[in-house]
Amino acid sequence: MNKIILEILSSPGCVHCAEFKKYWESVKAQFPNVEMREIDLTSDKGQEMVSKHMIMASPGVIINGELFSTGGVNKEKFEAKLKELSVS
Repeated sequence: MNKIILEILSSPGCVHCAEFKKYWESVKAQFPNVEMREIDLTSDKGQEMVSKHMIMASPGVIINGELFSTGGVNKEKFEAKLKELSVS
């Protein structure tokens, strides 16, 4: 299984961020090869990533350095992407 880096750019008090983190907790056992890193949008690294990926809404979801989504996540597409990357 390929190692996958999942980066979540979130901001304090963000409802969608909290929802995504709760969802991730419910599915992460299916993806033991995924390392999740949470990055605060207000940090220097967070601001750098916001600029680089043109993130306009949180959470920003970045998979292996590529922007997957902002502001919300299509769960079916997200899981399909992780499965695809796990075996490719």
